[in-house]
Amino acid sequence: MSGDLFNERPSPPADDRPVAPRRTAPTVVPISVYVSQARQALERQLPLAWISGEVSGCSKAPSGHLYFKLKDAQAQVQCVMYRLRNQHLTFALKDGMSVEVRASATLYEARGEFQLNVDALRLAGVGVLYERFARLKARLEAEGLFAASRKRPLPAHPRAVGIVTSPRAAALRDVLTTLRRRWPALRVVIYPTPVQGTDAAADIARAIRIANERAEVDVLIVARGGGSIEDLWSFNEEAVARAVFESALPVVSGVGHETDFTICDFVADVRAPTPTAAATLVAPDRHALREQLKRLYRGFRGAMLHAQGTREQRLDHATRRLVHPATRVAQQGARVDELARRMTRCTHAAVDRRGAAFDGLARRFLRELRTPMPAAQRVAALAQNLVHLNPESVLDRGYAIVATADGRIVADAAQVAAGDRVALTFARGSADATIDSKKP
Repeated sequence: MSGDLFNERPSPPADDRPVAPRRTAPTVVPISVYVSQARQALERQLPLAWISGEVSGCSKAPSGHLYFKLKDAQAQVQCVMYRLRNQHLTFALKDGMSVEVRASATLYEARGEFQLNVDALRLAGVGVLYERFARLKARLEAEGLFAASRKRPLPAHPRAVGIVTSPRAAALRDVLTTLRRRWPALRVVIYPTPVQGTDAAADIARAIRIANERAEVDVLIVARGGGSIEDLWSFNEEAVARAVFESALPVVSGVGHETDFTICDFVADVRAPTPTAAATLVAPDRHALREQLKRLYRGFRGAMLHAQGTREQRLDHATRRLVHPATRVAQQGARVDELARRMTRCTHAAVDRRGAAFDGLARRFLRELRTPMPAAQRVAALAQNLVHLNPESVLDRGYAIVATADGRIVADAAQVAAGDRVALTFARGSADATIDSKKP
């Protein structure tokens, strides 16, 4: 609605008669419009700011939104942090926590309640540490130190486990108790180091490198009990992250409680929610293994009994088929005699069949021989003609064939000259001659 909410509207006179002046009523607006204008004015006057206080009445709705009050000794205000904002929190928000929120003031129009819309949230007094944590985490993640592809599986049955922690830490007792309960024969090597303090990060990194140089264990646990972010800060240092990344031994990070996350957790091959959980991950459970062995034994025994029964059945069948060697020889001899008789019968039958076929062919051949050939006279005439045309028949009558030295038949005296050698072919035999003279 535009215009002043309190402008007065004069009422026109009903007629021309003079009337006494009357009081005018103010403009009436719906409450929703008024609250909306108040919200807009509030949001313009109170921009985004960091505000500190103590959390109270914290709850998470099914939608994922966080609702809580932020209070101090003199005041309190309702806050809401929507799901898209609170899903990036690295800790669980609880009543009594001192926090700092980045929020803007607004009105929840449905109830007309003043509230803060929270954009970011951090523990009070450690905002700088969280910013350092976020920056280092982003940089190391970009370098690939958190990549899942480089994570190594833990050995199923390690011979020795190394623990990087303080000898005085309560977490060490929890880890040792768990290892002893799960696998008493497991050898444990402790690489002592401070886990809190100014130089703790360098000492932790040095202990991890010493464990790798000695190469006397199969897996390494980096452990520390829970605490504030300041207490756990050594495990957020880059030196520790680099040492874990460069470790040739698989590393299990068991730092803090379940809700605590450190840079060491992201770089390690496996992150355990607590030191005790880390010990559970690296040590096989002897009771579970005993039960597994029992199941394997039962399965193996059942398989062996089944195989034995099957083979005994086969032996029984083979025994029933077994006969005395003399009986077997007699049976085979009888079989040979029978095969010989069959072979003899088959041979005789084949000879008889072939003899009959041969007799039939012989009779057919004789018939063909006795039958005159239709072209026999023609063949005889042609043979007589060949006899007449045979040059050897002419030679029988006293003629001779004259040929030159190179084999050409001489049919004309012009083909030879006096002194030429010629060959004479008679009906029986041949002779050589010399031309003395010729007549044309």
